[in-house]
Amino acid sequence: MLVKDLLNSHKTTFSFEFFPPKKDAAADRLLQTISNLMPLGPSYVSVTYGAGGNTRDRTHDLVVRIKEQTDITVVSHLTCVGSTRDEIHTILEKYQEAGIQNILALRGDAPIGETDFVKPKNGFSYATDLVAYIKKHFPEMCVGVAGFPEGHPGTPNRLTEIEYLKEKVDAGADYIVTQLFFDNRDFYDYCERCELAGIHVPNIAGIMPVSTKSGLIRTAELAGGARIPARLLKAVYRAENDEYVEKVGIHWATEQIRDLLDHDVRGIQFFTLNSSAATQEIYKSLGVRDSTQLRC
Repeated sequence: MLVKDLLNSHKTTFSFEFFPPKKDAAADRLLQTISNLMPLGPSYVSVTYGAGGNTRDRTHDLVVRIKEQTDITVVSHLTCVGSTRDEIHTILEKYQEAGIQNILALRGDAPIGETDFVKPKNGFSYATDLVAYIKKHFPEMCVGVAGFPEGHPGTPNRLTEIEYLKEKVDAGADYIVTQLFFDNRDFYDYCERCELAGIHVPNIAGIMPVSTKSGLIRTAELAGGARIPARLLKAVYRAENDEYVEKVGIHWATEQIRDLLDHDVRGIQFFTLNSSAATQEIYKSLGVRDSTQLRC
């Protein structure tokens, strides 16, 4: 099923994001994790690329395995990094043949060891170009793009940033998934600015529960400098060890989601870090067994 149809048929969608493991044994464990989460009734799942597109083949293999071994809708990330137009066209053809109809189109980060994105020869410079290409050559596919509630790290001008997002939507993007954030006020302000810019496609909120102190810092770095509220920092610093940090993270994410639901958010995406425990605990804390109870 297309994600845009799921968004139209549910008040709120719930999705889980995974990343492709580097080893086959870890891939098998991930499939077990996905199986553990299926009773929660997610609307769909998505699979990322590694930094610099270095897991392209594993992303493709995992997406196809999920499609073949479950009945869940799956979204594959696709970036401009390190791929020519012909290579991307071939990837899309393979997805089409496998029945994969949902793509999250991203520019992508620079390869490991490099600081700046460099356009591949005969490739794409921006996610906008990738969206337009997919919609032209594979018009039946549903395409999502990324949004940044706290601002894109490469675009300090927030007005320009929203203009770039509008260009992606005008190129054919069907929905937006945001980068993670820890303060819902940032998300609500971002949504208002989208409306002012004429962006009316659904915005799906990206939520990731903190699990360790070191992970909180690493997450902020990988997210391009995510803003960590002082209240969250105080709670993490008070925690005796990472077992309690995880409890803090689950509580914080639960309250974020509770508030988002009260504000009729169109979708919530859990950044699972390939673990089912935190997501399952959040559902318990919300007092529900599966996503169907959250969609009403």
